[in-house]
Formats: sequence, C-alpha cells, structure tokens
Amino acid sequence: MNDIVARRFTAIAGIAFSAALIVEVPLYFVYSDEPPQSNVLTRLLFGILGLGFLLVFVSGLRDLIKKVNPECEWIANLLSTAGLAYVAVTLVSSGLEAGAVIASDKPIDPTITVTGTYILYGTIGRMLLAMFLGATAYAIARTRLLPSWTSKGSYVLAGINLAFIPSLFFGNTPAHFYAANGWGTTAMMGAILSYWLLAVSIALLRSARTR
Repeated sequence: MNDIVARRFTAIAGIAFSAALIVEVPLYFVYSDEPPQSNVLTRLLFGILGLGFLLVFVSGLRDLIKKVNPECEWIANLLSTAGLAYVAVTLVSSGLEAGAVIASDKPIDPTITVTGTYILYGTIGRMLLAMFLGATAYAIARTRLLPSWTSKGSYVLAGINLAFIPSLFFGNTPAHFYAANGWGTTAMMGAILSYWLLAVSIALLRSARTR
C-alpha cells in the first residue's frame, strides 16, 4: 500500500469511528430512568462498530509514522499498543453490559448495575487514552506527519484524560460530573475524543491530497 492510499484508508477509518461515536453518545441521555433494551443495545452496537474502525485507524497511524521516520518506530509501537488495549478494554465492558441487558427480564441501566465495567471505560480507559494521545502527540511532532495543532491538541487531551483517572474515588452516580461512571468521565470524554479524531482524520485526508 503506497503512502497516499494508506493516509486515505486511515483517515476514512478515523472518520467512521468519529461518526459512530457522535451517534452513540447522545443515546445515553435520551432516558432519565432505566433505558429500554433497544436503546442500550443500539448505542452499544454503534460503539462496537466504532471501536472496529478505531482499531484500523490506530494500526494505520502506526505504520504511517514508521514510514515517515523509522527512528520513531518505538513511539509508534507505544501508541499502537495503548490504542489497541483501549479498544480491547472497551469491547469487554460493552460485552458485559450487553450480556446483562439481554439476560435481564426488566429494563436496567448497565452503567450502574453492571459493576466494574465503569472502571474499565472510566479510569482504565482514561489511562490508556492518555498514553495513546501522549504518544501520538510526540510522534506527530517528531515526524511532522500532520499540522502542529494536531500534536498540541493531543497533548491537551492527554492531560485532560489524566485528570479523570482519580474519578474512581468519587462514587458511581452517572449524573455526577466527576464520578467513576459520571457523565464527565465517560460521555463527555468520549464526545471530545470523537471530535478530536474527526479533526485529525480530516487533516490526514487533506495531507493525502497534497502529496
């Protein structure tokens, strides 16, 4: 695969992930009480499909960085490992939530009742994303693969994710901003990630057109 095709393929995967997440996140706020099974499974389906596209994006980004500057292979491997670990951890939490909802004979809110999953996509997810974003920022700065604003923005988002790691000490009430499964720790951070990745993917797509 040549450089232009690789950039386009990676960018399209990033845009697809962002689109899936942009659709998924608002579905968490449709119901104030326990959501019906259809709502939970629909939002989880969008999330699962999006994570598949994220896996492609992370793998493509790793190879692009290695092609541009072979000396950055170590940081490319780090961002890839962190990104793939984030995908795996989030898929596990999604599977546990979906299984609980399917098995239940009444509506439940899996973000509360399925204990432990909110640590996977909360604190653990924030740690893995901070590593991924930090490594991505450094790699972009070293290789100049993308405009400098993408590197600076990645550093900022990495710092924000780090700030949410201690949220596991603040209970499990989704309505609270800074809780283990609070809307700030989970939904807001997911929304920010989707729009950041959308901007980066568009920048990557434009870079393919100028080569």
